[in-house]
Amino acid sequence: MSKRRKFILTSVILSLGFIAIQFFDDRFRIPAIGLLSLVTCGLLTWSLVEGLGFDMTLLTLVLPVFFTAGVGFFWFLLPTSLYISLPIVIFYGLGIYALCLTMNIFTVAAIRTIALLRAARGVGFVLTLVTLFLVYDAILSLKISFLGSTPSIALLSFPLFLQGYWTILLEKKYSLDLIIYSAISSLVIGEIALCLYFWPVSIVVGSLFLTVAVYVLLGLGQANLEQRLFAQTVREYLLVGVLVFIGMFFATHWGG
Repeated sequence: MSKRRKFILTSVILSLGFIAIQFFDDRFRIPAIGLLSLVTCGLLTWSLVEGLGFDMTLLTLVLPVFFTAGVGFFWFLLPTSLYISLPIVIFYGLGIYALCLTMNIFTVAAIRTIALLRAARGVGFVLTLVTLFLVYDAILSLKISFLGSTPSIALLSFPLFLQGYWTILLEKKYSLDLIIYSAISSLVIGEIALCLYFWPVSIVVGSLFLTVAVYVLLGLGQANLEQRLFAQTVREYLLVGVLVFIGMFFATHWGG
């Protein structure tokens, strides 16, 4: 079976899995989403088996698994409606197919030069942001203490930062630089999450601000790894961060 057919089959199976979850009782939906995330890992491994090894190429499995979990938990928070469910299933199916294509390019690019690499990095960057927004929204929606939410946000950010930075180097061997970059970025996101806990922002605004922080950190980190961290690049990323911060400040409902 060709890779493209594997990717289509993977997308169809996982989309049908999401539809099936809607028929589960609420108490079984969270375990079902976890199971579907594991199925995602298995299907992506099957689809990309030719390019995977027991090395850093396994990071290509991280984003699809988190994407499934993120969409699943975000969907769990929404009211049950055909008008909501259908667009989400379509969005998920297209997203997971795009991820299959993107991760395939990364596994190939880890071996040889490929023309579509820059486009794949762009798609991977955007889907990383989308995934983290969904993850952050799910965590903040739980409204748990900062003792639980802050470490959760930092820890779950780490593997997504790691795969995001890896897409620049695409090395098969372990890299200490990637670990350091990812750990520092995750720590910063955790600290921002801690500050937001004491800031009267809505869940959506808080999730969006954390996602923008990831945009700035991941963008600057990737530019540095690519040795393209110019002054203009820094200004552009920081400008976005400052503008969003100002917007969040004015969107906050201060007082009682």
